[in-house]
Amino acid sequence: MSSIAPPPPPPVRIALIDDHQIMRTALAGFIDRLGGYQVVLQAGNGEEYIDALKDAPRIDVAIVDLHMPVMDGYATIAWIRANTPKVKPLALTFEKTEEAMIKALRAGACGFLLKDVNSNVFRQALHQVVTIGHFHSEEVELALTSGELLTRMERQRAKLMEQLNGREVDFIRLVCREDEYTYDQIATKMGVSRRTVDGYREELFNRFDIKSKTGLVLFAFKWGLVDAWEELDHAPVLPAPAPATAAP
Repeated sequence: MSSIAPPPPPPVRIALIDDHQIMRTALAGFIDRLGGYQVVLQAGNGEEYIDALKDAPRIDVAIVDLHMPVMDGYATIAWIRANTPKVKPLALTFEKTEEAMIKALRAGACGFLLKDVNSNVFRQALHQVVTIGHFHSEEVELALTSGELLTRMERQRAKLMEQLNGREVDFIRLVCREDEYTYDQIATKMGVSRRTVDGYREELFNRFDIKSKTGLVLFAFKWGLVDAWEELDHAPVLPAPAPATAAP
């Protein structure tokens, strides 16, 4: 008596979210031909995907383009992780930058793929996302094992902050205030002499090759030293510490 072979497992259900229809159609055809996978939903942006979920079958993996109108891939991935945590989002993009990769991982992507990746890597990525929950390329592994998910800009900012002491930060914040304080007013606010304030200014100008007060403001905002005017209202500037008195 011959044994009856068990039925094959159901295919992994894939959603494609990409605003380029030609790319989406080509990718859907490729995935369907892999065997074991089936594209069951296609959408042109995150909002279309959310609307389509009402009538769609269960989704296992969502392949999400990062750059789309209306609701981009980062927001879509974050929504998927928050609202349908069993769905594994895989980021897809032409943008080969560290910033895009880290932003996608922070949003909750289980992997990061370039659109021009070869078919074998794409197949491997799908398999790993389904079987172990993530796909980490060499670039992703490097970012994850370096300690923190920091972009190059953030690492440079951290190094820059190490070069500033607290009084210099206070000086920069006051220079950037919407009130446009003069250097004399800044000296009064900080409880120091005008000469001391001039020293802060000259030291910062020389250290960071800044030529003017406007340049200092631009420098501060470029590096996120001052994130918003409102934030400054809650960042008190402490007066200079009183000189220590000699012991009797």
